[in-house]
Amino acid sequence: MKKIGILTGGGDCPGLNAVIRAVVRKSIHYNWEIIGIKNGWKGLIQGEMELLTDYSVSGILPKGGTIIGTSRTNPFKNEEDTKKLLDNIKKFELESIIAIGGDDTLGVALRLHNMNVPIVGIPKTIDNDLSCTDYTFGFDTAVSIATEAIDRLHSTAESHHRVIVVEVMGRHTGWIATFAGIASGADEIIIPEKPYDLDDVCSNLKARCDRGKTFSIVVVSEGAKSSNHLVVKSDKKDEFGHERLGGIGNILGKEIEQKLGFETRVVVLGHILRGGTPTAYDRILATRFGVAAVELVKEQNFGKMVALKGNKIVSVNLEEAVSKSKTVDMDLYKIAEVFFDRSKQKHVEAF
Repeated sequence: MKKIGILTGGGDCPGLNAVIRAVVRKSIHYNWEIIGIKNGWKGLIQGEMELLTDYSVSGILPKGGTIIGTSRTNPFKNEEDTKKLLDNIKKFELESIIAIGGDDTLGVALRLHNMNVPIVGIPKTIDNDLSCTDYTFGFDTAVSIATEAIDRLHSTAESHHRVIVVEVMGRHTGWIATFAGIASGADEIIIPEKPYDLDDVCSNLKARCDRGKTFSIVVVSEGAKSSNHLVVKSDKKDEFGHERLGGIGNILGKEIEQKLGFETRVVVLGHILRGGTPTAYDRILATRFGVAAVELVKEQNFGKMVALKGNKIVSVNLEEAVSKSKTVDMDLYKIAEVFFDRSKQKHVEAF
């Protein structure tokens, strides 16, 4: 009987439990044991494990979060942690590991693969910014939640004749902002891939006002910027060197109100996008990823990540998957721009 370890790392995400369930149920067909590694790489360092059975995964398909916990832990931050991790792989007799996560988690998986640890990756991020896969599970749920929220904000913005700035997640890329913005009819979408010009944004909003539209919705990714500086909540960095982002919405809201005189409110959706039950699409994609990962283990095809290409599940090299972020297709963003009210006036004076 093979013993396979499974872990979830980084931020939580709708669909994680669907993956875990699929891995366990598929492994049972091969008479394998699946060992849940608690709280990501932290659990492998500390030796926190639990056997996952058919009973363990019963009923978890629609649940958000992850039943085995997660953390942002970098086992290569110091040599002692790295040694503990490798020792525990031997101690618990793990013949391979299935790592579910984003670029940081899979970056660790790649380093372990290069150290001859049998490992397979599954892409997970609501930001949809992992290379080599068309979509990651969790993204569809996040977009659906953001779209519903913006739909609701339309009515209050219109009633009070306000500009509402909606800040959504997206550290390096603006996939959530772009998809949710298009789906909800946002009047301006601001993403990290395209530094914004305040004059252009205000020109758009004033043009709407001039033609009788007394309210506007602006969607902005947390990683958007007008210069080369990200807006951060804290200078404290996580174990992978990332600062905690947040606050661009409030800055942008104040700038719009000061420049145009429009009453402006700011809504930060934040972790709401991560929580709750996954959509049907994410449940299915996560399930397909889980089954495909087990097949890679069976074939001993390690150092790979499962991915979605078109409608097919394929495998790609981990090295390629984490080599760079997948940025928003600017052709798609141009579709969004069709609905922005760009006036001929380049600069708008405050009034």
